[in-house]
Amino acid sequence: MKGFCIMTAGICLIFTSCEEKPERMTVDETRELTTKDTEPKLFATSDERFRDAKPSPVEGEAPESWLVLPPAQFRELNYRFGESGISEVYVSILAGGVLENVNRWLKQFGEDPLDDEEFTAMETVPIAGARGVWVEAEGEYGAGMMGGGDSKPGYGLAGVIADVDGKIVTIKMIGPKEEVNGEKQALKAFAASLKLVK
Repeated sequence: MKGFCIMTAGICLIFTSCEEKPERMTVDETRELTTKDTEPKLFATSDERFRDAKPSPVEGEAPESWLVLPPAQFRELNYRFGESGISEVYVSILAGGVLENVNRWLKQFGEDPLDDEEFTAMETVPIAGARGVWVEAEGEYGAGMMGGGDSKPGYGLAGVIADVDGKIVTIKMIGPKEEVNGEKQALKAFAASLKLVK
């Protein structure tokens, strides 16, 4: 009798599992749309790929050889270049004055601060519709920096610092000095292409 009950239950299970399911089903659940629901955009800019729907306050035409990286803290635009894979260029909007930031960069190479006369004599280049000072240094990077990190010998720096409509805009290129020296003209062209997005 026990075996008969088990066999009967098994047959019932087989028949119920063979039931035809209706072709149409009604779903009555809903959820909020998210950014994951948007269609992927072909040929998206680096801002559209890396930012969470927040446009960069600056834009420019970087050389094709520069690798675009995601923005980071204090880096509105962010790039890598060179065979070493460690040379970088980034655009920042900072506090302070132009001379103050020039001297901060020079201090990172252990150089003495500029006085007003030396600052006035610096080369200027176009950047974002304004004129910025062209800054260069080479030697041991990190020699005058706080934090006690390892310093890097044989490094070079090139960059532009400008007051653009009351904002301090900087483009800083840092890396092994041979790679930096090879990209200085490209950096000047990039600086000239830069503009603030209103």
